[in-house]
Amino acid sequence: MKPEQQPAGQQDPLSPSVSLLVKLGSLAVHIEEIISPSGHPFDKDAIKTLLDDAEVISWLKAMDAMAMLPVKR
Repeated sequence: MKPEQQPAGQQDPLSPSVSLLVKLGSLAVHIEEIISPSGHPFDKDAIKTLLDDAEVISWLKAMDAMAMLPVKR
């Protein structure tokens, strides 16, 4: 979906908000932690919470619509 085709009120997924960037960065850190030998169950819970966030879900849907994400197996 091109930015000019974005529904009103929806941000361009290629120019995410600061809050979304923080959430995506948090996901990366928690994923690094959980795959490390010292991973903690807290990281799994944090990942689930972030993936359930409305802003993250909306961004993932928009990126998927643009074919910018891997296809789930």
